Amino acid sequence: MAGIYFHIPFCKQACHYCDFHFSTNTSRKADMVQAICKELVLQKEYLGKEKVQTLYFGGGTPSLLTEAELHYILNTVYQHFNIADDAEITLEANPDDLSKNKLQQLRQAGINRLSIGIQSFHEAHLQYLNRAHNAQEAQACIAYAQDAGFGNLSIDLIYAIPEKNHGLWAQDMQMAIALQPQHISSYCLTIEEKTVFGNWLKKNKIKEADEDFAAEQFEMLMDVLNRNGYEQYEISNFCLPGFHSYHNSNYWKKDKYLGIGPSAHSYDGVSRQFNIASNGLYLEALAEDVLHFEKELLQPHDQINEYILTGLRTKWGCNLQKITQSFAYDLYAINKKYMDELINSKRAIIQDQHFILTNQGKLLADRIASDLFVV
Repeated sequence: MAGIYFHIPFCKQACHYCDFHFSTNTSRKADMVQAICKELVLQKEYLGKEKVQTLYFGGGTPSLLTEAELHYILNTVYQHFNIADDAEITLEANPDDLSKNKLQQLRQAGINRLSIGIQSFHEAHLQYLNRAHNAQEAQACIAYAQDAGFGNLSIDLIYAIPEKNHGLWAQDMQMAIALQPQHISSYCLTIEEKTVFGNWLKKNKIKEADEDFAAEQFEMLMDVLNRNGYEQYEISNFCLPGFHSYHNSNYWKKDKYLGIGPSAHSYDGVSRQFNIASNGLYLEALAEDVLHFEKELLQPHDQINEYILTGLRTKWGCNLQKITQSFAYDLYAINKKYMDELINSKRAIIQDQHFILTNQGKLLADRIASDLFVV
C-alpha cells in the first residue's frame, strides 16, 4: 500500500530540541497551501496506479492549518489520487491548538487519527523544551479529542530529559496510560548541532543525560507500557491491539510513499527524492510549475542496508528469505558468527526466517544494524 506525507513547514515557536525544517513566519502560509496543491497535481503519476492507504500531515505544526486550507489540500488529493475508502488520515497537532471547535473542524475535514505532541506533562520540562503549551493543556486536549469522537489518538513523549532520578519520567508514563490513548510514540532527547540545545551544549549551558540514564528510562518505557497492554511494534512506537500506525509502518516495510512540501522525502522502491528545504525556493519553483528536488538512485547495497536499519527496529525484524530472494544476499550465512553471538547473548532471535531483536538488543539497535551493513 502507498502513502502520502505532507510537510507543513510552520510553527508558532521553535522548540529547543527540534532540527526539522520549519519557519515561525506564517505570513506565506496561504501561498504554501497553494504550492502544496500544485505539487500534488505535478506528482500525480509518482505512485502509479497504487491505491493510497495513508495520508499524513506532519511538520512543522499542521494544526496551524485553517479548516479551509485543510479542505483544499484534501480535495486536491482526492481529485488526483486513488484514495482508499478506509484510508488512515493522520494530522500532527500541538495541544494548544486543539480547542473543541478546532477538533470538530478536523473531524469534519476527514481527519480520523491525531498525533499529539505532548512531550511531557510537567510544566518545568515543557518550559525547558520551549513548548507552546502548558501542562494543563497537555491533559485537557486528550479529553477534548476523545469527546469529539476521535477513537485513534497517538501522543508523543520525550525521555532522557536530564533529571536527578527517574521519578518524573515514571509520572509521565503513568499519566499517559491513565489518559488511555491508543498509541504512544516516545523518543530519546537527542541534542542536534543546529538547534538551541546544540548551541547551549557548546557553551556548557546544559548537559546531556548520560547513556546509562537514557537506557534505564528506555527500559522503564518498554516494561511499563508492555505491562499496561501496549505492544512495542517499533523501537519508539507502542500501541493497543489493532492501533499501529499504518503510515509509519509503510516506511519501515519499504512501501512506496510520496512526500509533498519543502524538505519532504519520497520513495518509489528504487530511488529517493528530497524536496528543497527552503520555503522561499520551494514557492518560487512551484510558481513556475517546477519541482525542485534531488534524486538518489538506490543501489542494491543501499536497499539492503535500509531494510536492515528499519527492519531491526520493528517487531517483525528482517525477513532473511526476502533479502536472499530480492538481492541474492544471504545475510545470515555472511554474518553467521556475529548473528549467532547476538542470539546466544539473548539480544536477538530467529523466528520463521525473521531476525528479530529482543528488548536487550533494542538498546543497541543502531549499532547492530551498522555491524550488519553491506559495505
